[in-house]
Amino acid sequence: MKSRITYTDEPLGNLKVVQDFLPSPEQLALKEEKVKVTISLSKASLRFFKNQAEKHHTAYQRMIRNLLDAYALQHTK
Repeated sequence: MKSRITYTDEPLGNLKVVQDFLPSPEQLALKEEKVKVTISLSKASLRFFKNQAEKHHTAYQRMIRNLLDAYALQHTK
């Protein structure tokens, strides 16, 4: 059984207000701009990404996009 908390009306001491430093919800929800393209993939590649996406509970398009983003980032350094 949990012990109950007893609240009292005591002074809290020397308090200091801190500046809000957390990002806003709008900043957290910011998504990178995307451009739609059409691409032809081999059946084997598509099957691989679909199987992996199902295994990891995500979308195969997102996996392909992340792979391409990582490749582009690596080669633009």
